[in-house]
Amino acid sequence: MSDPREHRRRAAVLGSPIAHSLSPVLHRAAYAELGLGEWTYDRFEVDEAALPGFLEGLDGAWAGLSLTMPLKRAVIPLLDGISATAESVEAVNTVVLTDDGRRLGDNTDIPGIAAALRERGVEKVGSATVLGAGATASSALAALARICTGEVTAYVRSAERAAEMRHWGERLGVAVRTADWSRAAEGLGAPLVVATTPAGATDGLAADVPEHPGTLFDVLYEPWPTPLAAAWAGRGGAILGGLDLLVHQAVLQVEQMTGCPTAPLAAMRAAGEAALAARTA
Repeated sequence: MSDPREHRRRAAVLGSPIAHSLSPVLHRAAYAELGLGEWTYDRFEVDEAALPGFLEGLDGAWAGLSLTMPLKRAVIPLLDGISATAESVEAVNTVVLTDDGRRLGDNTDIPGIAAALRERGVEKVGSATVLGAGATASSALAALARICTGEVTAYVRSAERAAEMRHWGERLGVAVRTADWSRAAEGLGAPLVVATTPAGATDGLAADVPEHPGTLFDVLYEPWPTPLAAAWAGRGGAILGGLDLLVHQAVLQVEQMTGCPTAPLAAMRAAGEAALAARTA
């Protein structure tokens, strides 16, 4: 592979809505630290209908794309291949555009979750709780398949969502038990709790945090801390937030898109923290 500093290259994050995305902050910080002064990273509002046309309009300067909702599954038929990791959850959040014109998809959310937990010393757990269902929950299950030796309990709001989570458990080789959302407080005693729900959904659980909580991974980064995370920390429990996931998955994206073997985790995290602080100032 040629030196990525030799040519102007482009990358971007796509999704709808996209204005809130911190991905440009993280990737640009990486480029600055790596000396990739000719590289640019932007954001584009792109929905499912517009995605095929956007991809067709890309020229040889493009190195890669980050994808957020609602594009993670819609992009798959438009690609030349996807990794086993992405195939396992039928979701792509990373597209690498090769020099020979191929579009290759991957999912860095799954190893990103595992890496964020490992950074905090969580490498194996006997059981876990997942709050919510959907694309992020399936990625959480895939990450838990690597570190959870026992059962995962998923708390969901409908029978349809419950069936989906059991399906993903079977597909990923994870023992998944489902329970109604009304009983979610029961799951807070697990050694690892992963909250994958939208803002506000877990606020009512803040009063139910156990006296000696384990680790909470709440995938939201704005607003932060969530009421649940604040209550968890107040009880002395370990917490990870959405920025932890965002940074770790972005590190892997930078490495894939640029070909640089090690992305600057610390610089990317600092840039993300500064951007969030500026939003709340």
